[in-house]
Amino acid sequence: MKIIEIKKLDVKYNEHYALKNINISIKEHEYICLVGKNGSGKSTLLKTIAGLIKKDSGTINFLSERSEVAYLAQNNMTDIKFPATAKEIILTGCQKHKMRPFYSKDDEKALEEISKKLKIEKLLNKKIGDLSGGERQRILLARTLIGNPKILLLDEPCSGFDAQTIRSFYKILDELFEKTDITIIMATHDLDEIKNPNIRVIELDGSVVSDKKIEEQ
Repeated sequence: MKIIEIKKLDVKYNEHYALKNINISIKEHEYICLVGKNGSGKSTLLKTIAGLIKKDSGTINFLSERSEVAYLAQNNMTDIKFPATAKEIILTGCQKHKMRPFYSKDDEKALEEISKKLKIEKLLNKKIGDLSGGERQRILLARTLIGNPKILLLDEPCSGFDAQTIRSFYKILDELFEKTDITIIMATHDLDEIKNPNIRVIELDGSVVSDKKIEEQ
């Protein structure tokens, strides 16, 4: 069953087309990697799907609520001196843009479940600034997932990390994909590190250059 249908999508910066005539159908529980050189439109496509960038023409139709779409940006946390624990950072993902004075028992249960899934239980009470880059990215992934989204958008989530951290992060994504019904759409330069045979690879260069399974690469 389709979960996103993109038709004739154009996105421009000033008079330059970042994306031109994009047509992509995405099914429920697909794992898609967006690849291409820098400036090929990977991040622009993700941000447009997430509603962070306005399209110039075309349509993006969701068969789920837009609120069920979660987006994790590249280098999402620059202020590592922010005085909060990993647990506090993750729980902000439950707020859904509303001010709340406390978190519910359901929120605490969701925290416990996502912490076990991502193997971060021992990090919860540590200050975010005391964690390594890879650990912080797992915390931010947990924050993104705690709202139980149906669609996860990831923009170069392992940029700047060492090979071991990259492999560990992608293993977590593999397990998440295998154990849930989530749809993953990720921009990446690390295709050689991704071993999941189910992945669909869409190459962009302003438009769709190719669209095939990873094993066909």
